[in-house]
Amino acid sequence: MLPVSVLTGFLGSGKTTLLSRLLRHEDMAKTAVIINEFGAVGLDHMLVEASDENIVQLNSGCLCCTIRGDLVFTLLDLLGRRDRGEVMAFERIVIETTGLADPAPILQALITDTALAGDIQVDGVVTTVDAVTGAATLDRHPESVKQAAVADRIVLTKTDLPEAAELQDRLSTVNPTASLFTAIKGDIAPGLLFDSGVFDPSAKPADVQAWLAAEEHAHDHAHDVNRHGDGITAHAMVREKPIHAVALTLFLEILAEHCGPDLLRMKGLVKLVESADRPAVVHGVQNVFHPPVWLDRWPAEDRSSKLVFITKDLPGQWFEDLLQALDAEVAEAHERQR
Repeated sequence: MLPVSVLTGFLGSGKTTLLSRLLRHEDMAKTAVIINEFGAVGLDHMLVEASDENIVQLNSGCLCCTIRGDLVFTLLDLLGRRDRGEVMAFERIVIETTGLADPAPILQALITDTALAGDIQVDGVVTTVDAVTGAATLDRHPESVKQAAVADRIVLTKTDLPEAAELQDRLSTVNPTASLFTAIKGDIAPGLLFDSGVFDPSAKPADVQAWLAAEEHAHDHAHDVNRHGDGITAHAMVREKPIHAVALTLFLEILAEHCGPDLLRMKGLVKLVESADRPAVVHGVQNVFHPPVWLDRWPAEDRSSKLVFITKDLPGQWFEDLLQALDAEVAEAHERQR
């Protein structure tokens, strides 16, 4: 049966960076990817280096909140396209969940759905944990505890940063059976993370078994559910006009200083006035922002800036108004200097 691996981890923990590096490895050449993002505008598929035909986006909502048929239908469709020769003859599927996903309903759907029986098997769960914000995330967000608890492999990311040290003991307490690895900028051998054997709920801690059992009884609910609290929302900003580099720098500095833990995640592809032919990739988690990374080229024909903010109790329009005001001020300053 086709191995299906679940890649999970909280917002900003390095899932996409890890996946992109893994897919460059020759052992992962025949891999199909399903990417689920929280919000209407997807960016992760643009940042993963793989054949577009073998990447499927699921932007209809977080998989753990939507009816499980979304995932099952996507898997069956992907398998059918492979059998008809419409896509590469992949030998593995990796599902990258949203950073807010409760993995229990996703795993329960993969394990028990009769439409998939005989075609796939769950080949383990890989969970990324941010060494910098991981402890605070475990304190504030129960989804992150579940993500770590169900894992067969835990990858501690951003261990090149000085805050990394004290998290490993806590993760071993949350999940004493998982193998723990570290990765800097997603660099790790695929063999350490995959082919770990069929996911076995009976070998997991009692809490994990209880979560999965609860999902088995709840899977036939007719309506979507919100597992993330009313205050957590995604706001997408799309901007055709290029942004001045100084305005972007000021914008990121203000976010880091004033938003704190209520800015769960910010990521984007940005078209700058000074370099419109190459997009800048920006990332932020809470008050930790990383320097922009430049792509060699735009990953799609659409060259508009796209920024996604996942927040708790922060109005999305505030981000748009702030960036527009900063960019207008910088443009006016440039005009005065001419």
